[in-house]
Amino acid sequence: MIVILSAILPVACIVLIGFIVGKKLNFDQSTLSRLSLYVLFPALIIDNLYKTTLSGENAISITVGFLITFIILCVLAWQLSHYLQFTTDLKKSLVTTTALPNVGNLGLPVTLFALGEAGLERAIVYLIAWNIVVLMTVPAFLQSGGFRSSIQFMLKLPLTWAVTFGICLRVFNVPLPLNLDEGLNLLANAAIPIALLMLGIQIASHRLVFNLYEVGASFLRLFGGAVIAFSVGKLLGLEDLDLKVLVLQSSMPTAITAFLMVHEFGGDASQTARVVVVSTLLAFITLPGVLLALQTFI
Repeated sequence: MIVILSAILPVACIVLIGFIVGKKLNFDQSTLSRLSLYVLFPALIIDNLYKTTLSGENAISITVGFLITFIILCVLAWQLSHYLQFTTDLKKSLVTTTALPNVGNLGLPVTLFALGEAGLERAIVYLIAWNIVVLMTVPAFLQSGGFRSSIQFMLKLPLTWAVTFGICLRVFNVPLPLNLDEGLNLLANAAIPIALLMLGIQIASHRLVFNLYEVGASFLRLFGGAVIAFSVGKLLGLEDLDLKVLVLQSSMPTAITAFLMVHEFGGDASQTARVVVVSTLLAFITLPGVLLALQTFI
């Protein structure tokens, strides 16, 4: 239990600080988001790819596990929303909130505190796969087409080029001169605390609503992701740290990216925003249970 608390409590405290600050001060969230999107997270990805000791086999296993989990969650949410006779916009929103866990702002720090640097390396692989798959498919799904525009959108994002640059540095074993790797590491170390503060600020800026839809969609994301990822991981023969990271990352609450994409490309934006907030708050109750299960059964 001490191990579980030590993984969740530091994250919760930083989010709480962000929440308090968000209530007391008027922050420009778009500036903070751009700082993370265009500078800090690309630096984190490049730094981890540059230094990683993770084998190609492990990376492929986690990527395949994520992809299968993502597809199953999308199909499950769509079928459930069809059965419940949701409107088209609400169907799109449920699929998006179910299939898009917060593997960056929350997933990386929780994995780091719970599973250490080796776990973080695997979580970065999950994040990279998440970005590629989500940015290629979700805008097209929400627009009911437009695969070409999805590709163009993905190519405009710095995360895409950060992955490419980081892989090139790793594959060709390029040394960075004049302690540039230390500067890169400094930027990378800023990504996680800034992301957690932003998460708290975002929670503070949205009205909290615990209606049946928000709670149901949140538990579908939190528990559905965990159960399906565990089943997929077992079927793929994943073990130990690979399986733990797959399940833990898939157990995260809905990403703020879900709201941004629904708002931009189509769906019920207000319901999506509320699910982001509710699932994030519920995650601080469900994640200790997930960590306890991982510690007990894997």
